[in-house]
Amino acid sequence: MEIVRVKNTGLRGVPVADTKISFIDGEEGVLIYRGYRIEDLAERSTFPETAYLLLNDNLPDKDRLQAFSRQIAESRHLGDFIFDSFRRWPKLSFPMDVLQASVPLLAADDPALADETREGNLRKAIRLIARIPVLVAAWHRIRNGLEPLSADNSLSCAGNFLWQLHGTKPDPGIARDLDICLILHADHTFNASTFACREVVSTRAHMYAGVAAGVGALSGSLHGGANARVMQMLMKLEQEKDIAGWVRREIDQGRKIMGMGHAVYKTMDPRAAILREMSRRLGEKLGQTKWYDLSIQVEQAALEEFQRRGKKTIKPNCDFYSASVYHMMGIPVDLMTPLFAVSRIAGWCAHIIEEKFGDAQEKPALYRPESEYVGHYCGKMGCMYLPPEERKREE
Repeated sequence: MEIVRVKNTGLRGVPVADTKISFIDGEEGVLIYRGYRIEDLAERSTFPETAYLLLNDNLPDKDRLQAFSRQIAESRHLGDFIFDSFRRWPKLSFPMDVLQASVPLLAADDPALADETREGNLRKAIRLIARIPVLVAAWHRIRNGLEPLSADNSLSCAGNFLWQLHGTKPDPGIARDLDICLILHADHTFNASTFACREVVSTRAHMYAGVAAGVGALSGSLHGGANARVMQMLMKLEQEKDIAGWVRREIDQGRKIMGMGHAVYKTMDPRAAILREMSRRLGEKLGQTKWYDLSIQVEQAALEEFQRRGKKTIKPNCDFYSASVYHMMGIPVDLMTPLFAVSRIAGWCAHIIEEKFGDAQEKPALYRPESEYVGHYCGKMGCMYLPPEERKREE
């Protein structure tokens, strides 16, 4: 009897839970947060307003938005023991490792950690949205021998991050561009890091445990680490005279063009279209058009090469142009993925709350996927077990 195995797909295309938070139409290139298209949010919303939407399933009125923004501002202060700990850590530590190690410190600094009500989790979410950017900026300054800066609550979330990172008040236009970037990256359905968050809290672990898992998943080069690798690619190609030839050789040798292609989108990532225009505009504003120009050359060469090879669905994703945008904002390459977390923390927390307090009857309380054993069956050491398929074969 022949055993027929089902192809394992890493859960791609396999629904594991319902969600009301975000939706992707990969064929049409559509991304929606709570019913609102990402293009509309990028044009008209702010990161705090979008974070409120993700957490609460509705856009706030003026008073609620002011109160929410005030709660974020009031939650930015960190315990001194966190910075004291940073000063003892190796200065060459990877920022994503530092961020992942710091999330449990935030849990230790939360006096309401044990409050597992919905309202308690909303308050934790606000504290995380406020404090993750402070951690990233503080580590960057400490590793460079500088002291962390106190928040300037007269600035936006994005503007305050740039202030705490660089120590200079940001250009308002650049702060708004970063605010848009935070909106674009705030959520993206059941991606690897979001699923990691939800899987962990399905065990009834607290929000910080789920977020720590999300940071760990985001650190991988196939997820949040891709934008840093795009920028490294652009820096490598700065003096390259034959971009098309380089692209062809990379593909011939089985290597990926970083920032090209997506697991879900079969057409242009809608976030990439917004970031491409932002990269062009920032380049012109700052006199750094070479990064946009180089990105366009790589994109066009890659699209032509993919089309020649019959791979028409491989197009730029959000990492491709966010790399040059962040670089022109003065974000170091190794902080590009932590900055992704500064944004995605809003979506992670929304998904964690949905996992904890969604309709319980719609899914099991604990994620427990099955695996398929493909190892040896050996009776030499007394193992008499054979799976049903093997027993039938023996008979």
